Amino acid sequence: MRRRLWDTEHGHTAHHDFRATVRRFVEKEVVPHTGRWSEAGILPRELFTAAGAAGLLSTAVPEEFGGGGVPDFRFNLVLGEELARVGAAAVAIGLTLHTDVCTPYFLRLTTDEQKRRWLPGIAAGELITAIAMTEPAIGSDLASMTTTARRDGDHYRVTGSKTFISNGINADLVILAVKTDPARTHRGMSLLVVERDTPGFIRGRNLAKMGQHAQDTAELFFDDAHVPVTNLLGAEGEGFRHLTDNLPQERLSLAAYGVAAARAALGWTLDYVQGRVAFGRPIGGFQNTRFRLAELATEVDVAQAFVDQCVLALADGELSAADAAKAKWWCTELQGRAVDLGVQLHGGYGYMAEYPIAQAWADARITRIYGGTTEIMKEIIGRDLGLRGR
Repeated sequence: MRRRLWDTEHGHTAHHDFRATVRRFVEKEVVPHTGRWSEAGILPRELFTAAGAAGLLSTAVPEEFGGGGVPDFRFNLVLGEELARVGAAAVAIGLTLHTDVCTPYFLRLTTDEQKRRWLPGIAAGELITAIAMTEPAIGSDLASMTTTARRDGDHYRVTGSKTFISNGINADLVILAVKTDPARTHRGMSLLVVERDTPGFIRGRNLAKMGQHAQDTAELFFDDAHVPVTNLLGAEGEGFRHLTDNLPQERLSLAAYGVAAARAALGWTLDYVQGRVAFGRPIGGFQNTRFRLAELATEVDVAQAFVDQCVLALADGELSAADAAKAKWWCTELQGRAVDLGVQLHGGYGYMAEYPIAQAWADARITRIYGGTTEIMKEIIGRDLGLRGR
């Protein structure tokens, strides 16, 4: 079914030309190196600057700061889809965290001075970004965070820790959620930008993970860190609102990658079952194989249609938290089903690391957790339906 996402608002050709640019970049700058990056446990900074030079990180950044000046999420969508196509999950998280999740904060909440200071480096990939919300003991319960920022003249003194922070080792700019008024819950939260060389900012381990090995995921510690008041992002006490305003796009980004990864898994599995012979015929000829893949192909197309509608709603400023939650949980669960079926139909070869489906299986498990677990997504949707527990 033809996707009707690419209209003429910014030119049908523009999106297709951008996809061709991204595909060339991925084939040249990503595919040959993913194994080495996985062994290293981190993406090289040169990947970000190369992506910046190719114009892949900055489509929404105003031209005066080195960007494309076109705030169209469909360009972001293309980047994620092309990385999913080759199974580069760790690269996708590193780059789309920068473009889809962090950059909107710097576009919407910064002062003119902050824009001049940070946006050119963000667009060029010279300033790598991360966002730090999760703490060791709180998971999704952001209102219970204990990292505090106490005003002291022209600085905040920040004390606390964060964990599971993607881009945490590489990051030059960390959007940090803190409590500026610990006596309050949501209204006591603020966002600060912590720069790489901030005194008292300490990076912990690059955490070893089950999958996405090339994506640096870190513990961050703040030992009386001195953060200038000029690094306050948005308004003091409005941090929770700022986070919730940006979460629908973050969750849509994860949903879009999930359905693209499911489509990639379907493609690899179709190729395999048509070439692998058992009992005298390709295993794709067995009814169970045909039916299972027919079901998956249908689910992928249906999910894609919903994601595309969410992308259009985002462009119109109408994407609700509930619809983003629906997309996120459904598409990441679909991704999990797709890679699991792929492993099963590959047989023993599906468990071999040299096959892309094996790595995709390991990479996919976290997508049902980060960005809000499936259970939290269902809670958001249930509340939108007027259903609340005691």
